[in-house]
Amino acid sequence: MVAQEFSVDLNKALVFQVGHLGEAYEEWVHQPIVSKEGPRFFENEVLEFLTRTVWWAIPVIWLPVVCWFVSMSVQMGHTLQDMALLVVSGIFVWTLLEYSLHRFLFHIKTKSYWGNTLHYLLHGCHHKHPMDGLRLVFPPAATAILLFPFWNLVKVLATPSTAPALFGGGLLGYVIYDCTHYYLHHGQPRSDVPKGLKKYHLNHHFRIQDKGFGITSSFWDRVFGTLPPSKVDEKSI
Repeated sequence: MVAQEFSVDLNKALVFQVGHLGEAYEEWVHQPIVSKEGPRFFENEVLEFLTRTVWWAIPVIWLPVVCWFVSMSVQMGHTLQDMALLVVSGIFVWTLLEYSLHRFLFHIKTKSYWGNTLHYLLHGCHHKHPMDGLRLVFPPAATAILLFPFWNLVKVLATPSTAPALFGGGLLGYVIYDCTHYYLHHGQPRSDVPKGLKKYHLNHHFRIQDKGFGITSSFWDRVFGTLPPSKVDEKSI
């Protein structure tokens, strides 16, 4: 007797449904529903609230934190020139982290119940509902939790006086990334560079989803050979 394939009910909370898709999850999650109305994730109102974030909350919450960390290095005697170099270095390191997370974690293939469920929460929901404006940026509560291990890692790798500025630069890189990501989905760029970046990212969503993992630039895609073909399907964008 052949088991009946599981069907997701889009009118109900999705998170605890998608795990039942098993091996069919990979195909399902990469068939996007292009609507600005996001789905419901949880029946629980508190959990549902925590999954929704307006884009401007990211700079409002994290830019003061960036300034505080950078000021710590200033207070330890570093010059403005030192600060600029450290912050830019932190941003550069973030771009590699951005690429690596997107390629190796966000696009990991899953088929178990909890694997599918966690992947959907982490990134699958974004590919299924790419225009969901309240789930395009990372929830601040989750970011705050992740900052602790990253801060401890930077403290191990850098000196006591340079670690705060490097960490602040990395956090600034994250803010730039999340705001850029939102803009690429909902902004209407008029100049060539942002237009090209928007086309590049939407190409990843709607045409070749195993290429083009950079968000703020295509630099690491070029370095690691994951640059998609230059021809872009205009109809899908």
